[in-house]
Amino acid sequence: MQVGYKLATEAFGPEDLVRQTVRAEQAGFDFVEMSDHFHPWLDVQGHSSFTWSVLGAMAARTERIGLATGVTCPMIRYHPAVIAQAAATVQILSGNRFTLGIGSGERLNEHVVGAGWPAVRKRHEMLREALEIIRLLWQGGYQSYDGRYLQLEDARLFDLPDQLPVIAVASGGHHASAIAADLGDGLFATEPRSDLVEAYTGAGGRGPRYAEVPMAWAADEDSAVQAALETSRWALTGWKVMSELPNPVNFDAASATVKPEDIRQQFSVGPDLDAHVQQAQPYVDAGFDHVVLQNTGPDPDGFLEVCERELVQRVRALTPSS
Repeated sequence: MQVGYKLATEAFGPEDLVRQTVRAEQAGFDFVEMSDHFHPWLDVQGHSSFTWSVLGAMAARTERIGLATGVTCPMIRYHPAVIAQAAATVQILSGNRFTLGIGSGERLNEHVVGAGWPAVRKRHEMLREALEIIRLLWQGGYQSYDGRYLQLEDARLFDLPDQLPVIAVASGGHHASAIAADLGDGLFATEPRSDLVEAYTGAGGRGPRYAEVPMAWAADEDSAVQAALETSRWALTGWKVMSELPNPVNFDAASATVKPEDIRQQFSVGPDLDAHVQQAQPYVDAGFDHVVLQNTGPDPDGFLEVCERELVQRVRALTPSS
């Protein structure tokens, strides 16, 4: 079992993200994982720096801790050739500590380039082509690709690492789990769903299985609930909403009816570490072996302190329930 720390790129500026990464390494985390957004989910979060620049600084300031995107959409806003180049560079700079988390994206970030927002079936087809292009470029040499949606013309990556990054593909359904098994090296999810893992392993997937665990640590429960309600209530809207809304103002409206009791049902809240350990257990039971602690509480440094003292070791020691 490996334990990761989720960096809230929408809630903190780039300097603080690097500082938290250094602190997470000191606290004993195995890896950090960060989203790749153009916009925050809510205006109140107030940030959304360029993930790939921050990753370079994180690699330079740390020695041991793994780095991962959670997740990057390698088409529409980006071309997969750019992601192949960026991931290869971070892998070199980090000394082979990088995992490329890949997903089919959200309208929130991808619509900004004016290329439209395809239906989910088309996005999955585009994701397959993007992964094929990344794999092709990582073989070395000049490569071309003529897909239904994506093209590559006579391109070569001149700086390739001696060990290619792991590609973990995000899944919210069985089709995406099959893509992860076919073209990825691992699985990425945000729900404790054993069916996603079973679909992945049933399709031949044998790699690491990442999952994010929502929690809000604070010295008292009310402060934890209030912080999660203010900055992270968007997470309760569900993936079909999260993938389709275009701007933070839309998420603000969609989540306006979320109440404190709703937060308490989805997040472990407050100072009780037993509750946070119990929050992670269903993900372990579902078959995930890389558990990411996603803290939405108001005090990240306090959370990292309790992680160093106790929480990381306790989560790492979890095994599937009988």
